[in-house]
Amino acid sequence: MKARIATLAVMAGMAVLGGCRGEGDIVVDTGVGITALRSVCPAVGIPDYTGDVTLFSPANARTADAIDVTAAITNVRSQCNDTGEQVYTTATFDVVASRTNTAGARTVSLPYYSTVMRGGTAVVAKRIGTVDITFAPGESRGIGHGTAGAYVTRAEATLPPDISERITRRRRAGEDSAAVDPLTEPDVRAAVARATFDLLVGFQLTDEQLAYNATR
Repeated sequence: MKARIATLAVMAGMAVLGGCRGEGDIVVDTGVGITALRSVCPAVGIPDYTGDVTLFSPANARTADAIDVTAAITNVRSQCNDTGEQVYTTATFDVVASRTNTAGARTVSLPYYSTVMRGGTAVVAKRIGTVDITFAPGESRGIGHGTAGAYVTRAEATLPPDISERITRRRRAGEDSAAVDPLTEPDVRAAVARATFDLLVGFQLTDEQLAYNATR
């Protein structure tokens, strides 16, 4: 399971570096340098292939006429409290679902996961929750809401001073280092990875559901 979540996190491809100037902006007022500002707050996102789910009736069918319920995670929002040593990020999201048989009222419970990743590959924590979707009689569409949270230690999410200085220091034209992006240097990349955390949310899919999403 950890290996599968790690793979999904890599597929998510989320950028975690940024700042008020913008990632990779060139500073030319007093020399040449790279501005690469970052936050201790985890980036929040949905890994590929886990943002939607399809339920079939019967469960082992995979044809279009057997689709029972489809649902998708949308409107993901996040808030981060980074005022203390424990940085806390919350993510909220909606789940929009549709059903094919609109007879009577119905409630569908859909499991979802939230996981904290470090460096894009290491699972730090994982939790499972459930979103309930209630369909009114005669209605084909329903909506539910989910939440997730993550604690990250500020010290672990902060770059060492020497690494930060190498990334942000101004470089003068003509210097050998001016032509080298410090983020391409192995030790800098490793330090950035260790200090990078992501909060990922998605449906808790079976292997069959994941394969269906990946191949359809």
